This record gives sequence, structure tokens and C-alpha cells, in this order.
Amino acid sequence: MKTRTFRFEESGGVGTLTLNRPERLNALTFEVYAELRDTFRDLRGAPSVRALVLTGAGRGFCSGGDRQEIIAKLVGRPAAELEAFARMTCDVIANLRALDQPVVAAVNGPAVGAGAVLAIASDLRLASEAARFGFVFPQVGLSGADMGACWLLPRIVGLGRASELLLTGDVIDAAQALQWGLVNRIVPADRLLAEAQALARRLATGPVRAHAVTRRMLQREALLGFEEALAAEARAQAELMRAPDFAEAFRASVEQRPPRFEGAAP
Repeated sequence: MKTRTFRFEESGGVGTLTLNRPERLNALTFEVYAELRDTFRDLRGAPSVRALVLTGAGRGFCSGGDRQEIIAKLVGRPAAELEAFARMTCDVIANLRALDQPVVAAVNGPAVGAGAVLAIASDLRLASEAARFGFVFPQVGLSGADMGACWLLPRIVGLGRASELLLTGDVIDAAQALQWGLVNRIVPADRLLAEAQALARRLATGPVRAHAVTRRMLQREALLGFEEALAAEARAQAELMRAPDFAEAFRASVEQRPPRFEGAAP
């Protein structure tokens, strides 16, 4: 996959998307937003990419929207243009969450504003000790209800802590993020990307259809009552029991070998 505003590489079923404006802590521009939206859309169901890693070049993950390239240019714009821009940023997250593939964020430095939302929209987050997380929208006179943050963040850290982060705009370090459950684990900086890719590779060797169902159900069941959720899970699991991967996993256990799931990376 050729990209203009960031790097994208594939290896062993894992795609690694690296935001690549290190001199600006990988701040986003209109063009970067648009290409992220389109890339996530195009990756959905791509057979060669079974798991995705998001990271940033240099010492930052993503510092959010570029103040000069975006914020300064939005001041005074007509309402219709502002809403179109906000809708585009939401489409970035919508397309990321609509992926079939699991997504691992390797947060190597500051993840603030839109960068923090990209991190929480990922399924798993590994962070270096240099990582920082801040939903700094109040600092630019905006609400914390941006790009899905008010839906995503409470489901990760709980309503009280999400309210604190979204209302104050405070930036927290990796240790506090780990304590609050915002990250899955802290990894030494020199091993962060390798460990994130190893985790993604482990997922890439798994059952791609089952992973896609898990991602879909984690989102869908937030809107269902418990009885509805049970019924939805029963239907989804029964469908997967009829798929080849279920039989392959059984044969592999009998033959005492690793399963070879459909299309799995070697």
C-alpha cells in the first residue's frame, strides 16, 4: 500500500503504520487526516494485513491537530466547513473501528488530542516510559466530545476517570495510564515497536474471522441489553462453529500441532 503522508509497511501479515512528521511530534494536517481515513477504509478485509500496528516516528506518537496547519486555519471558517472537517476526523476513527483486523498502538511518546483518540480507538496499547496521554481539547476551547472520545474512553477507564481527563485536559504519564488501565503494559523504548509487532504477529496467526467477530461484538454489545447480547453471541458463535477454522483447531489439538487457520500468516 503506497501512502503519501505517513509510512506503511507489511511483514508477516502485520501492517505497521508510522505517522511521519517527527519534527512536529507527528501532528496531523488536513491531508494526513484524509489519508488516514482512506487508508483505514481500504485496509478493511485486506487479506495480506491480518493485524495492524500504529506508531509514530521520532519521539512522539501524535500531538493531535497541527496548530498552524489546522487550528489557525479553522478560526473564522463557515459553519458548514467546520462541520465537514469535524465529520472527516470522526470518519478516521469510524474507519479504524470498522476494521476486521486487531489494532495495536505502540505509543512511543506524547499522544494528545487526536493522537490520544487514535490510541484509545486501537484495541491494545503498549507504551514506552516516555508516553504521555492528554485529551487537551479544553485547552483550545473545545469539548472532550471529539472523534468518539466520550464513547471510547469511559469504556476503558470508567466514567469518573474519563470525566476527569476530558474536562480538565490534564496530561498523564505512562505509569498513571497503566494504573488507570489506559494502557495494557509499559515496554522499554528500545523494544516497544518490536514487542507491538510481535503481539500483532501473534494475532495475525490467529483466526481472522473470529477476531473480526470479537471486535464487532465488543462494539455492538455496548448498545444491547444483557439478554440481547447473549442471543447475539450465540448466533455469532454458532456461525463460527460452522466455519473451517473451528474444525481445523480441533484437528490440530488431536494431532498435537499448532492450528493452521485460513489465510493465517506463517
